[in-house]
Amino acid sequence: MSATRMMILGLVQWMQPVHGYDVRRELLSWSADKWANVQPGSIYHALRKLADEGMLHEVATEQVGARPARTTYRITDKGVAEFESLLRNHWWNVASPADPFMAAFSFLPALPREEAAAALRNRVTQLGAGIEQLRAATSADWVENKPVFVTWMWELSIERAEAEIRWCERVAKLIEDGTPYLPSSFTPERPGLTPQGWVDQ
Repeated sequence: MSATRMMILGLVQWMQPVHGYDVRRELLSWSADKWANVQPGSIYHALRKLADEGMLHEVATEQVGARPARTTYRITDKGVAEFESLLRNHWWNVASPADPFMAAFSFLPALPREEAAAALRNRVTQLGAGIEQLRAATSADWVENKPVFVTWMWELSIERAEAEIRWCERVAKLIEDGTPYLPSSFTPERPGLTPQGWVDQ
């Protein structure tokens, strides 16, 4: 949520006065839903919340024909301070992405080896499709109208995905080859800590 909050405040400051629709369109054109976990459905809610908190000022609301009403926003001094605080925090600190896959992988022995390896290879396919999508976006004509650093961000996403693909392929092979999950000297601290049938299925 803090990334969404930061990006919305930053874009309003950059594009103001700006409609919420244009903020949403700009974020999606950057593919921020993929690399920043900005959920498209949460953008309007975040705009209203930021306005309620005094971070944004609603300049006007207008409606054209049967279209939904559009609110125009400007950033407040409080919003500028919040944006700069979030911006510097995210620039200077490394935060691990909260990918549910990592939580699931911590229970690797709970899956049959065949399924675990197949799931990793499926992850490779999905990551590969994401890479191709980003490469297509990078080479599209309309990207010429975007800041060059947007392309740099996509390149970082591609390189991270390529590294994960290599990891998935290597680990899938280790699982298929029967590499033990736990050291032979491993003993649970308490009886019954390791569920029946979980280890080296």
